Amino acid sequence: MRLPATIPVGARLVVRIALGSDPKDGRPKFRDYVGHVVDWDGQRLILDRDPAANGSRPGERVTLQATDMVALKPVPERRSPRPDPPDFSR
Repeated sequence: MRLPATIPVGARLVVRIALGSDPKDGRPKFRDYVGHVVDWDGQRLILDRDPAANGSRPGERVTLQATDMVALKPVPERRSPRPDPPDFSR
């Protein structure tokens, strides 16, 4: 996969990493990382990984090697929950 020469710090990305083939069925396996770029030097990407939306995994800083990447694309920020409407019934 052709990777960009520069990636802006703070950009939110999804990065797909190849894990190899499953020994049971021989199918390729992947893991996706979603987070904000801390640093990119063309060989390694440091990413502040977002916590899971359901709370099952905390956020973490990860280092991903370019040789393992099979897909990389920008994604929008998560929408925050809508605030309660103001109460005008005073």
